[in-house]
Amino acid sequence: MVSYAAFLPACGVLSMTRTSFDKDKIRILLLEGIHPSAEQNFLRAEYTSVSCIATALSPDELTRELKDIHILGIRSRTRLSSDVLEAATRLMAIGCFCIGTNQVDLAAAMQRGIPVFNAPFSNTRSVAELVIAESILLLRGIPEKIALTRQGVWKKSAKDAFEIRGKRLGIVGYGNIGAQLGVMAEALGMNVLFYDVLKKLNLGNARQVDTLDELMSSSDVISLHVPATAETREMIGTRELGCMKSTAVLINASRGNVVKIDALVNALESRSILGAAIDVFPDEPSSNDDPFVSPLTFFDNVILTPHIGGSTVEAQENIGGEVSEKLIRYSDNGSTLSAVNFPEVALPAHAGKHRLLHIHRNVPGVLTSINQVFSEESINVSAQYLQTRASTGYVVMDIDAEHSERALQRLRKVEGTIRTRVLF
Repeated sequence: MVSYAAFLPACGVLSMTRTSFDKDKIRILLLEGIHPSAEQNFLRAEYTSVSCIATALSPDELTRELKDIHILGIRSRTRLSSDVLEAATRLMAIGCFCIGTNQVDLAAAMQRGIPVFNAPFSNTRSVAELVIAESILLLRGIPEKIALTRQGVWKKSAKDAFEIRGKRLGIVGYGNIGAQLGVMAEALGMNVLFYDVLKKLNLGNARQVDTLDELMSSSDVISLHVPATAETREMIGTRELGCMKSTAVLINASRGNVVKIDALVNALESRSILGAAIDVFPDEPSSNDDPFVSPLTFFDNVILTPHIGGSTVEAQENIGGEVSEKLIRYSDNGSTLSAVNFPEVALPAHAGKHRLLHIHRNVPGVLTSINQVFSEESINVSAQYLQTRASTGYVVMDIDAEHSERALQRLRKVEGTIRTRVLF
């Protein structure tokens, strides 16, 4: 059984009311059509109160739904702002069933003691395969030929139709997806360059270049694989597109705000690039029932897809399993390994002991106060684990069961406490 606490902010120390739940009382909400593998994992772990909603929710709807939710699963459309998180007083963990986490105010979640988990590896193959397919189609001019043929125009020509073999692939952002894409591209006979703000170990014969301009000007296919940050926002604009060869193509399967759409429209209108494939957009519909509007829809030499880079059956099943397992481990065991905004602690089982979890502000004196509690109460600590990250500290202590309630009462009063709970 897991014991949780609801927390209401007070001045200095947070006031807390502890409520014990059986697993069937722990409420889990999964949004945006998360793969059934996630729900199945929770049910196998004896979490029976699992609700699934196929769409994203508006901020007002989220605020209402999260009132009594302990674990939340989302994908990329849901926006978890500081205001929404402030209203979710029982929320203890968030799972982003995707690669990105920019839809969550990570700092606000950390300040409230809420770890956020994601799936950084599960859909890398799916995204890389889509990029390879789009590279072949664009270099052959297939999208435009399909459009003309459907209009009754027979345009059989080798003009501006190129093999992928021997061409140069430029990867912007050499992370999990970028690196795997490079390996696949080499198997097809491509030469691979990559640009990254960090020095990266190359796979295969890929070569890192020093500047984005060098990559843009020398590549036949440019594929973007960067996170959404202030530095990457509209990093591909008029100047960068102007560096590209007229026979080169641009592919964006990363984040919608990485490419300046107006600049891309101008490059396509002037035929200064051969074509583009865009899977992500600055503004995306919140559901499949909403219309999609973009100036890029008017171009026959552009492949437009509805943010489906990682949307394969295999990837979604893997993501559902990976993220739900992380959430279950945190709920059952307190382990935070691979949390994106939280101190990471990998914890062993705590058989025969009660485990106290203490989340606090990372300021001098807190750990001393915590240890003083156990000293003054003459409670033996069989194991203690500590990790900090930025402004947050996380301490886990295993103690004898008969002392847990007394220790928990004292720990709640430690100055700087954000959250505390006990695992039975």
